[in-house]
Amino acid sequence: MTEPRDIRLKRLHMRSMRRGTKEMDMILIRYCGARLDALAAAELDLYDALLSENDQDLYQWVSGQAAPPGRFAALVDDIRQVVGNTE
Repeated sequence: MTEPRDIRLKRLHMRSMRRGTKEMDMILIRYCGARLDALAAAELDLYDALLSENDQDLYQWVSGQAAPPGRFAALVDDIRQVVGNTE
């Protein structure tokens, strides 16, 4: 059975604000507020996969300290644009 969109958005929102580090909580909750509702199903799939990544890696990708894997590059760029430079 497919998860209803409204439930999925709530789940992703909660996962975004309940991270391992406060920095990623703040970054991802801001991104969710700006973009989550407008993402298509495939984009939500990718965001869901991104949330499974390690917070230390995510922070390095978003802050520009390390390059994200290719499949996340466009999403990480969008996060950077929404939340601004985190360095």
